[in-house]
Amino acid sequence: MISGEFNSQGELIFEIGLIAADGDIIPVKALLDTGFTGWLAIDNQDADSLGWIVDTNPSRMQTARGEARFNMYQGTVLLDAEEFTVPVLGGDELQDILLGVLWLQTKRLVADFPEGLLMLG
Repeated sequence: MISGEFNSQGELIFEIGLIAADGDIIPVKALLDTGFTGWLAIDNQDADSLGWIVDTNPSRMQTARGEARFNMYQGTVLLDAEEFTVPVLGGDELQDILLGVLWLQTKRLVADFPEGLLMLG
C-alpha cells in the first residue's frame, strides 16, 4: 500500500510514478478524483513530454466544467511498486494529474480523516 496525504482542501493526494517512453520514472503527486471514471488524466503537454503515443483521434467528453476535448494516450504508471499500462486522457490546461475511480477496482482505499490516515493499495 502507498501512503497519501490530505491537502488543505481535504483532497486525496498520492505520489505515483509516470514512466516515460525512454524508461525514466517521473515522481508526481496525483489527486484521486472520485468523479473521474477513467484511470488517469494528465495535461497533453506532459503526456507528450513523456513520449506517450496518442492512440486515437481526440474525442469530446462531458466534464464538471462542461464539454471538453481529450486525446487518448497509452501511459505506464508506477503505483504501489507495480507497473500498469492504462488508457490516459490528455487534456489542455489540466491543473492536476488525476487518478480515477477505476483504480478502486484493483486497489483498496483507506481514508480516515480523523486519524490523518490515507492509503491506496
